[in-house]
Amino acid sequence: MMKMLMMLLGLCCSGATGRNADIIIITITFIITFISLHGSHSSVEPAVSCALSFACRQTLLLRVLQLRPRPFPTCPPGVLGASELAFLMEPKDVIAVRDRPLMLHCQVEGEGPVSITWRHNGVPIATGDRAAVLANGTLLIRNFSKRRESNESDAGEYDCAAQNRYGLLISRKARAQLASLPKFLSHPQSLAVDEGGVARLSCQVNGIPEANITWQKDRLPLSTANPRYTLLPNGVLQVTAVQRSDGGLFRCVASNVANTRYSREAQLSVTVAGSRTYKEPVILSGPQNLTINIHQTAILECIATGNPRPIVSWSRLDGRSIGVEGVQVLGTGNLMISDASLQHSGVYVCSANRPGSRSRRTALGRLVVQAPPEFVQWPQSVSRPAGGSAVFSCTATGVPQPHLIWLKNGKLLAPGANVKLTNANTTLAITRISAEDEAIYQCIAESGAGTNQASARLAVAPGPALPEAPAGLRAAALSAAGLRLTWDRPDPQDAQRVIGYVLHIRRLGGKSRAGWFCLAGSDSAAFPEPDGAELQEAVDQNTFSHDVQNLEAATSYHVYLKAYSAEGGSPPSAAVTATTLGGVPSTPSFFTKVLNQTAMQVYWELPSKPGKVEGFRLQYHGVSNPDVQGQEVFPGHINTHTVSNLEPAAVYEIQLVAFNGNGDSPSARHLVSLAEGGASAAAGQSCNCDQSDQSMSTLLVGVHSGLACVLCCLLFILLAYRRSFICRKERSWETPATLTGVRGAKGQRAERVELSQRCDSAPPPVTVMVESSRSAESGPR
Repeated sequence: MMKMLMMLLGLCCSGATGRNADIIIITITFIITFISLHGSHSSVEPAVSCALSFACRQTLLLRVLQLRPRPFPTCPPGVLGASELAFLMEPKDVIAVRDRPLMLHCQVEGEGPVSITWRHNGVPIATGDRAAVLANGTLLIRNFSKRRESNESDAGEYDCAAQNRYGLLISRKARAQLASLPKFLSHPQSLAVDEGGVARLSCQVNGIPEANITWQKDRLPLSTANPRYTLLPNGVLQVTAVQRSDGGLFRCVASNVANTRYSREAQLSVTVAGSRTYKEPVILSGPQNLTINIHQTAILECIATGNPRPIVSWSRLDGRSIGVEGVQVLGTGNLMISDASLQHSGVYVCSANRPGSRSRRTALGRLVVQAPPEFVQWPQSVSRPAGGSAVFSCTATGVPQPHLIWLKNGKLLAPGANVKLTNANTTLAITRISAEDEAIYQCIAESGAGTNQASARLAVAPGPALPEAPAGLRAAALSAAGLRLTWDRPDPQDAQRVIGYVLHIRRLGGKSRAGWFCLAGSDSAAFPEPDGAELQEAVDQNTFSHDVQNLEAATSYHVYLKAYSAEGGSPPSAAVTATTLGGVPSTPSFFTKVLNQTAMQVYWELPSKPGKVEGFRLQYHGVSNPDVQGQEVFPGHINTHTVSNLEPAAVYEIQLVAFNGNGDSPSARHLVSLAEGGASAAAGQSCNCDQSDQSMSTLLVGVHSGLACVLCCLLFILLAYRRSFICRKERSWETPATLTGVRGAKGQRAERVELSQRCDSAPPPVTVMVESSRSAESGPR
């Protein structure tokens, strides 16, 4: 049965078509089902693994259901099959010894040929006398060294890169350190302890790898078999219930593969206590903050003294139980946690209690257990046709929370026009797939506790033979509610695949995205702005002219066409714009704002109903210099434009016309003087035009207010003129015919008579001179 399956797969992959292919598919499906029920996949040959994959099995089932004669889709090699490129072994952190060889291992699987190269600190390693890559991918450094004269070292980060014809894969970075043992950071200090008390001696050294520390007393190795002696891994020596025989010279010995060092000696003196007086508990050394990785061992030190000897106990600050599994006490109070887990993280409290009382001393220390990144969701390899989309998901956990980055064929992947990273880089989406997107994509999880990587491959599969985009789409107004759409016949080869067409009609216009714009020159591209409501009408494959009805009058529409076959839809045709009959747009309303002496901004109101206007045409020319002119055309959703580089302080005529497919609207004209822009520009005025309705309301209120002010002024002037006229008439007062009562005696001088004027705003009183005359002396006539 296995041989039969292999033979049928060979026939299938060779491109069998028609009824023979259908018979082969049914037979393959039966054999695969039988193997799935009775056999183990591990015994199936690599060629059969492709057939057993989900993608190929789904394709086979579809072929069985459809049973239509068409070319058999071959299974893309390497996708969901045995040829996936993956690491079997990645390099690990190592510590090398000077002048000795070092080997870093890297093993991969995948469809050959596979080439393996190595990098040191991101730089490719040249193979030769100093380094070589073995046949199994292992890197051999023949003489690991640090050259002091050039300050170069073989220490650093190493990673291996595996590549085959599908892409490139980068391993995790491994840190290679040179073994060393520097001088002691601290030496033990001499001290004197009462007999029966507690002594603590310590030394500190940073070695690579961590040094093994032992102690000597009087130049002889100190035996730790005595239960009163406790030696902690960090180099601390504790001596409890000190006896006189414990006195002497102590020093610590640090050793690793690089060297052995001896600390300075410290004198431990034991004094004989005259009387055992009472002493409060004292913690000589409490727990220190400690950070370790999961599965490591944590040792929290706590040593206390007092009289009577205090009892040391441990608890957690959060009240949780420490537990007993993997937990033990070293010496008289040190806490050791073996195989630490994340649950062991917390604040630990060391308490020193005096027996029989509540007197106690406490010390705190925080233990942090980290976990390297681990994936809970891996990206999966996929095969997509050109122009399609692919989504890779990658989720990792760890302590601290790891950060995710993506690589494409070993290089950092940056978001682009068709590449999007979302949800904290857990989702990689690739749209409009092309041949350049075919690669191996890696999800790298990094944190302070380590790194991890997972990979998947994107294969660009040859898509089905889709129809070509329809050509020659034309649109013409049929009536106030209809358009006639026509297009060219496809080629005979395409015509056999087409099963129908779908027309996509959208009304143009709609309110602009941000109302009135306050932009200095909104140079938006002249493209239609659909309002979101799309009408779709399907026609059969033999129709090349179609009338669309029930549209709005005098409204512009954006139309494109797609052809469909059994495999899917074609790319859209070139879009056209058409307007139903019903009249031209109404005269647009607009106003201007002078920005400075060489620039102004023009705003106009968009129609309340979308689609009535296809666009606007703005024209301007100088009144005194007609040679300075210009014209701009805008789509129907744009409502502002800045005209700059004009003649300074000149007067311009602005003309705005709205148009659709039926013609132009009546034009609106304004005269604008740029000389008015000096003061306003200097004052730093800015427009507040976020909403068109509010701006127009404000404008109308301002116009009405201005007209009211002008009328009031005219009325005031008329009233003032009338009052002034009355006052002037009263001031032209004449001397009455008889001056009885004001006439003086003969020979007297003229008298002054003051006439009070009745006008509030009249000048000071007028003085009239009255003279005596002979006619006056003779009395009245």
